Amino acid sequence: MRSQQLGPHTYYVQGSAGPASRENRGFNSNAGFVVTSGGVVVFDALGTPALGQALLAEIRRRTSAPIRRVILSHYHADHAYGLGPLRTAGAEIWAHPGARLYLDSELARLRQVQRREALAPWVPADFQLVEPDHWLDGDLSFVLGDVTFEVRHVGPAHSPEDLSMLVLPDGVMFAGDLVFAGRIPFLGEADSARWLAALDRLDDPRARILVPGHGAASTDWHSALRLTRTYLTDLRAQMRQAVADLLPFDEAYARADWRAWSSLAGFAEGHRANAYTVYLEMERESLTEPPATASPE
Repeated sequence: MRSQQLGPHTYYVQGSAGPASRENRGFNSNAGFVVTSGGVVVFDALGTPALGQALLAEIRRRTSAPIRRVILSHYHADHAYGLGPLRTAGAEIWAHPGARLYLDSELARLRQVQRREALAPWVPADFQLVEPDHWLDGDLSFVLGDVTFEVRHVGPAHSPEDLSMLVLPDGVMFAGDLVFAGRIPFLGEADSARWLAALDRLDDPRARILVPGHGAASTDWHSALRLTRTYLTDLRAQMRQAVADLLPFDEAYARADWRAWSSLAGFAEGHRANAYTVYLEMERESLTEPPATASPE
């Protein structure tokens, strides 16, 4: 693991393109850190305790400054399972209250079981999620040392939480999993309509570099957002038409043209589940749409 410097204070580490696996040791997401005169702020914590320890070691390679806090974009496994070593190093964990339902859920328990099996020994048998020290209920600006930060709640979209962080003097925006680059987005419990709206809210003229939750950082905002926006728009259009045509999901999926996405990392592992999530979403939306009215003659 080696960090890339994006500005005078800001660094990030980039995971591999595909899903978390034994081959990549669960390192498939991004995290960042900001070195200020008052200490270090970390954004996300990667997907295993071992990766959290490796991130800590990389921070220590860059600076000996104390680690003050971790801003967690959301509590999905690939961003949160590395929190333990950072807390042990002295960091406060800051997260959005939207995570409360997940932390207490059967889904969180099942995900831990899955990761212990899929990523052993990097997710150990006794692993437990690290809960926040501080809940961020809404947007927040704060100053640490010589750096001003803006943390915004841009969800619910990819997840109920979806925090972004703008490092103002460096012009770096950490977007979390609102943005995927070079691979299929993961929907899970996402709301695709709100996600598309959140992409519009994410744009900020003060940011010159965008760091996605997965994939390479970019100075071209339009290109950085294009894959996620186009993918969600295509899923919605194809599944909306299938629902309008009263096609069952299996038939709708088989008939759809997925060639635009089939070569991307994560397609085989996640695309069908994404399509089914959006199919159900389109069914719900169809039930809430107002009935069409006849035009007056």
